[in-house]
Amino acid sequence: MYKERIEAYMREHRQEFVEDICELCRINSEKMPPEEDMPYGPGAAECLDAALDMAEGYGLETVDYDGYVGCVDFDGTLPRQLDILAHLDVVPAGEGWTVTGAYDPVEQDGKVYGRGTADDKGPAVAGLYAIRCVRELGIPLKKNVRLILGTDEECGSSDIRYYYSKEEEAPMTFSPDGEYPVVNVEKGRLAGHFTAGFDPSGALPRLVKVEAGVKTNVVPGKARAQVEGLDPAVLEEKAKDVESRTGVRFLLEQEGALCTVTAVGEGAHASTPEEGNNALTGLLALVCELPLAPCRQTELVRDLAGLMPHGDVHGTALGVDMEDAVSGRITLAFSMLTVDASGLDGEFDSRVPVCGNEDNVLKVVKARMAEKGLALLNDSMTPPHQVDADSDFVKTLLKVYERYTGREGKCLAIGGGTYVHSLKNGVAFGASMPGTDNRMHGADEFAVVEELLVSAAMFAQIIVELCG
Repeated sequence: MYKERIEAYMREHRQEFVEDICELCRINSEKMPPEEDMPYGPGAAECLDAALDMAEGYGLETVDYDGYVGCVDFDGTLPRQLDILAHLDVVPAGEGWTVTGAYDPVEQDGKVYGRGTADDKGPAVAGLYAIRCVRELGIPLKKNVRLILGTDEECGSSDIRYYYSKEEEAPMTFSPDGEYPVVNVEKGRLAGHFTAGFDPSGALPRLVKVEAGVKTNVVPGKARAQVEGLDPAVLEEKAKDVESRTGVRFLLEQEGALCTVTAVGEGAHASTPEEGNNALTGLLALVCELPLAPCRQTELVRDLAGLMPHGDVHGTALGVDMEDAVSGRITLAFSMLTVDASGLDGEFDSRVPVCGNEDNVLKVVKARMAEKGLALLNDSMTPPHQVDADSDFVKTLLKVYERYTGREGKCLAIGGGTYVHSLKNGVAFGASMPGTDNRMHGADEFAVVEELLVSAAMFAQIIVELCG
């Protein structure tokens, strides 16, 4: 019911739809230092104001929650039923754009290029057009649908925590900031932070320092160490041997008695560490092979390499390897480490299946590290998130997806966390179609216009079925 009318509406408004996406994507809305009434800086504030003005121009009700979040309602006097949770902030533009500038969006060959087109301004506009479509087609609703537009998803989601300190969750929430068909299970997370201290040692040969990692949730593609007092020939021989075993390359720069070792692997997201080749664990594998003088620093680094050895992406050596049928196998990425003469500081990122908890993951890791003199500073972890695949809510999403795309509708479990991770009845629904790599967070990010129009049509149908 209504499918033909909804699809016709989206076709008739295609050009306007693209223009509205481009209007928002011309604004650099990455997080900036806060200013008065602008908790995430002027860019995010400008983009939020533009989106709310856009909605008001289409006759829809809007609410601004102190610049943290903006909302668009079908009819705020109706009982709450469905929230669509999207975001307007973006990651930095970065380098390597070839089709157009990051903030100069263009449509080419059926794709809109620009930062935020896929993540998440395009899907946000799809949500707006879904509400607009239902209203302009005169389809009656008994309950309200609200589009929530956040501005800090990329940097911790403090925006949405602020919003839910003011408002209750709707009975149902989906976020078009993931993938199709439906993501109803998200692994938990232990973002481990550990330290250790020791007395400096001047004995040679020695490890001077280690510097590796950019963010906890990124498998490092490069890592560096500096060693002193080693025979260059021995170092080169050991590097070739470890490279043959790990696939990590080593670049050696000798300056007198000091040698800087750069390990080059392949970066990846920490939720999928098997897709990369960890330069940090490769570097530690080399350090363990070097004939360094005995000291507490050397002992701790070798113990650390034993707890998270190269290639172990499931926490096997730490004693937490586990798996379940719902969410799959645990992953663990050793992502950051600094070592100097008197201490070390490191971080790892573990994505924990539904069967995992603080007793069988956090406490086990803490105990294993303590045995080696490493202090895990974490006292809690983010629990897994799961919404019943047999709920009427999820079944409705899957049914509409199948009807509008002709593809199989099924539930997915992922290692990454989405905007709805902490919501009791929240799932990710789109807006990335299977087989489409939108280059999110990379250069030449794009959204396929027809795919976004299908998303908008599906959202409208879902509004009708859940709120009508």
